[in-house]
Amino acid sequence: MIGAFRNVAKIPELRKRILFTLLILAVYRLGTHIPTPGVDPRALAELAGQASGGLLGFYDLFAGGALRRATIFALGIMPYISASIIFQLLVAVVPALEKLQKEGEEGRRKITQYTRYATVGLGLVQGFGISVWLEGMGGEGAGIVIGGGGWSFRLLTMISFTAGTIVIMWLGEQISERGIGNGISLIIFVSIVSRAPTALVDMWRLFRAGNLSLFTVLLLAVLVFAIVAAIVVLTQATRRIPIQYPRQVKGRRVYGGQKSYLPLRVNTAGVIPIIFAASILMLPMLLLKVVSSGTLETWLSNNMAPQSFLYNVLYAAFIIFFCFFYTAIMFNPIDVADNMKKYGGFVPGIRPGKPTAGYLDFVMTRVTVVGAISLALVALLPVLITSALDIQTIGIGGGLGGTSMLIVVGVGLDTTKQIETHLLMRHYDGFMKKGRVKSRR
Repeated sequence: MIGAFRNVAKIPELRKRILFTLLILAVYRLGTHIPTPGVDPRALAELAGQASGGLLGFYDLFAGGALRRATIFALGIMPYISASIIFQLLVAVVPALEKLQKEGEEGRRKITQYTRYATVGLGLVQGFGISVWLEGMGGEGAGIVIGGGGWSFRLLTMISFTAGTIVIMWLGEQISERGIGNGISLIIFVSIVSRAPTALVDMWRLFRAGNLSLFTVLLLAVLVFAIVAAIVVLTQATRRIPIQYPRQVKGRRVYGGQKSYLPLRVNTAGVIPIIFAASILMLPMLLLKVVSSGTLETWLSNNMAPQSFLYNVLYAAFIIFFCFFYTAIMFNPIDVADNMKKYGGFVPGIRPGKPTAGYLDFVMTRVTVVGAISLALVALLPVLITSALDIQTIGIGGGLGGTSMLIVVGVGLDTTKQIETHLLMRHYDGFMKKGRVKSRR
C-alpha cells in the first residue's frame, strides 16, 4: 500500500487531479467560516447546542458545522441531494421523465438541469425557514439577528444561503470533472470528517476529567474499528445471480457461451432511508415550534426525543420501510429480465421472461431484508453503545456515529477505487497484493 501511494506521485495527471481536489475542498472549508450578513456569530455560538440534535443537527452534519455558525454555506449540499432524490423517485413514476432518461446523455443532461432548478427552489425555502428560526432565537439569544430582523434580513439570508449552495454544487462538479472521485460525495465526506476532531477532543477532555475510564476509551476504539469493518462488508456485500449466455457462431468466430453474474447489492438504497426516516420523525417537533399545545407538546418532548425508546423503534421501522420502498423503485426485475432475454441470457434452471422476473424479485426481497435490518442497526449503533456503556452521546453527528461512518467508508472506497484504476491503467500495482479495491458502484 505504501508503494501504491508512492506511485501516485509518479503519475503527473493523477497528481494534478489530487492536488486540484484538495484545493477545491480547502476553498469549501474556507466558505464554511464566512458569516452570513446580519447574524452575530458570537451570540449564535452561545446557543449552538440547540442545533446539536434532531433534524437541524442531522443537516448540520452534512454542512460540516456551517449551519450552527449560520455561515453562507449553512445549507451545505443538502438542497441538491434532496432535489436529486426527488427526481430519482419522479423518474420511476412520471412517464415523461422516464422517457427522457432513456434518451441517453442528452436526456440525462436535461434531468440534471431540472435538478439544479429544483435545488434553487429548495434552497430559497430552507433559507427562509432558517431565517425565521434565527429571528425566533434572537429573543432569548442576546440579539442573534443584528437589527431585529424583518423581511430585509429574510431575503438577504435566503439569497446568501441559496448562493452558497449553488457555489458548493459548482465546486462538486469541478471535482468530478477535473479532480478525483465524486465531487458531491467528497464534499459530504469532508464535512463529516471535519467534525470528528471535535468529538475526539471532547472525549479526551472527559477522560482527563475522570468522566471516562481508560477501559471505556479502549472499548470505544475497538467498537469503532469493528463498526468500520461491518460497514465495509455491508457496503460491498452482493448476492451474485449466475447468468448463462448461449454460443453464437459468426463466420469463423464463436461469441458468447461464457458465464457471468448479476450482482444484487445488499444495501441498494445506501444512506437515503436514514435521511428520509430522520426527516419524517422530526416533523412533529418542528411543528411544535410553530404551534404549541400543552399536553401534546409535553408528550412529544418525552416520547419523541432522539434518545427515547419510541423514537428509536419508529426510526428503525421507517429505515426498513424506506429500504424496501427505494429498492423497489430503483430495481425493476421485469426490465432486468427483459434485457437478459433480449441478449439471449438466462438464469440456469429458470425460464426466461416472467419466471426470471419472479425469481429476481424473490431473491432481491430476501436480500433487502438483510440489508434493511443491517442498516437500521448501523443507524442505531451510537444510541445502543452509549446506553450500554452509560456515557454521554459522544460523536453522534460528529463523525463517530453509525450514519457518519456509513457515508465516510462508502465515499472512501469509491475514491480509492478511482485512484487504483489510474494506477492499473499505467501498469502500476494497486493498493492490494491480491484482488482490487471494490467500490459501491
